[in-house]
Amino acid sequence: MSALQHQIHSVLDEFVDTGAETGLQVAMYRHGALVVDAVAGIADSATGRRVTPETPFFSFSSGKTMSALIAHLLVRTGAVGYDTPVVDLWPEFGAHGKESATLRHVLTHSVGVPAMPRDIGPADLTDWSRVCTALADAEPRWRPGTETGYHSFTFGFLVGEIARRATGKPIRQLLHDWIAAPLGIDGDLYFGVPHTDLGRLARLEDAAPPPVAPPDGDAVLAPWEMRPTAAMGNSHEILQADIPSVGTFTARGIAAANAALLDGRLLDAHQLEELTAVAFEGTDQVFGNPVRLALGYPLGRLGARPDEASTAFGWVGGGGSYVYADTATGLSFALTKTRLTPHFDTAQRLADLIAAEVGPHA
Repeated sequence: MSALQHQIHSVLDEFVDTGAETGLQVAMYRHGALVVDAVAGIADSATGRRVTPETPFFSFSSGKTMSALIAHLLVRTGAVGYDTPVVDLWPEFGAHGKESATLRHVLTHSVGVPAMPRDIGPADLTDWSRVCTALADAEPRWRPGTETGYHSFTFGFLVGEIARRATGKPIRQLLHDWIAAPLGIDGDLYFGVPHTDLGRLARLEDAAPPPVAPPDGDAVLAPWEMRPTAAMGNSHEILQADIPSVGTFTARGIAAANAALLDGRLLDAHQLEELTAVAFEGTDQVFGNPVRLALGYPLGRLGARPDEASTAFGWVGGGGSYVYADTATGLSFALTKTRLTPHFDTAQRLADLIAAEVGPHA
């Protein structure tokens, strides 16, 4: 066992032993080699089933790393470019002034439709056609490309419908055909879990809820778009549906996919450089914080200042999951967990530990 593997394993055991967490997975690749593969705790509190490296976890927005990767692979095929207007593939999307929106705007969360239309609720997410029809007819909050704001659940549907129109295939199939199968990680990455695999999954649980704030009439996102719940993540209907702003995966599987992104197995060096460059800087119109975005990912390691130069890119997920890669260090990291916490303390501690151990450069 490497020193870093031992350190991370000890931290995971500490989180479980103190009751801060119940079940965790961490995987890390460096220059394409698996260097950390650690688990702790239980996958299902009701049965006592233990977490293994093969246990898939439903994780919220950290799944956006895979929908972004599908977009880049779509560009690699030549079917679409970053500056291709969305309406070239999806004419209906041009309603209400969205005709100038491009794939670049989708990837930088600058299209202007951060929230689901109010007639779309969590139960409707399983109806791909209904969601995409509603998004096509949505009125943007700003002119595409002029502002940015976190597109919570809309992001994956936008990428997925562009991909479906370009290829004729649902994004769940593209994830399998373009990433999971070629990399030998079939069964580790899902948009939509097959019914036969539901019994393998970890079961999520809510942490003690934080104090309930009064409703904010000016909030852009609906409460269900902002606050993940175990009920959503354990729903068989949600788990089996194509909802590519979230995803079900093992830490090892999603870290392996990003490792292949870094080392050239999925994209060439020129495209990797393009997709990890600063593509949009501004104030997030949903949350009000300063952001620096690459094409499909926030730039910077968790805890870094928004203005701090960084070669790391990835996504945190509501409830505390975290996935990132770093072109300077050659690292690809993933954390999945069962307990949905309102903070990222676990991810932050692990990211800080890795940074201290590995340093800023490979």
